[in-house]
Amino acid sequence: MIEKLITLLAVWIIGVISTLGYGGVVLLMAIESACIPLPSEIIMPFSGYLVFKGEMTLWGVALAGATGCVLGSIPAYYLGMFGGRPLVEKYGKWVLISHHDLHIADRWFEKHGEIIIFIGRMLPAVRTFIAFPAGIARMHMGRFILYTFAGSLLWCWLLAYAGMKMGENWEALKVYFHQFHYVIVFAAAVFMIWYIRRHLKALKRHHH
Repeated sequence: MIEKLITLLAVWIIGVISTLGYGGVVLLMAIESACIPLPSEIIMPFSGYLVFKGEMTLWGVALAGATGCVLGSIPAYYLGMFGGRPLVEKYGKWVLISHHDLHIADRWFEKHGEIIIFIGRMLPAVRTFIAFPAGIARMHMGRFILYTFAGSLLWCWLLAYAGMKMGENWEALKVYFHQFHYVIVFAAAVFMIWYIRRHLKALKRHHH
């Protein structure tokens, strides 16, 4: 059942980008940065594939992705600022935010300071939740936006570039896969199954 839902989600992600173009990339990356589990590891490589097809540009999708990350991170920042950790812990479970994830984000922020906002945007286990400790610490909003945008731009560019290169080598890869869409759907399914099961286990451990 979970696998079917995730496959449908992956198909929806591809449909949004194919239909809305850059606006779809902004929207999906904003949702992902607002701590709702839509994997950038699927969103940006598919955008890169559309770069290969000539429907988008590499810097265009990277800038769209980074813009979406900033837009999605601002609500999470303010949630941390005004609600603090108790509010995030109370309601985070509804979007699969575990106490373990919050602990990692807190620990990295305390250890490395504000620069982790930049670095954390390129770390899959940290990037989605790093805005919370920044808000709790009341980090200067201008620096928060700057570091978020810069780190996200590099992350989005790299993932889109990888998708573009997959497209360029499609003749060699098509022996193994019939359509690029199926590759994306398969990767999305694997990633999301791992993501959801990991978070459910973390939530279960906390309640025990």
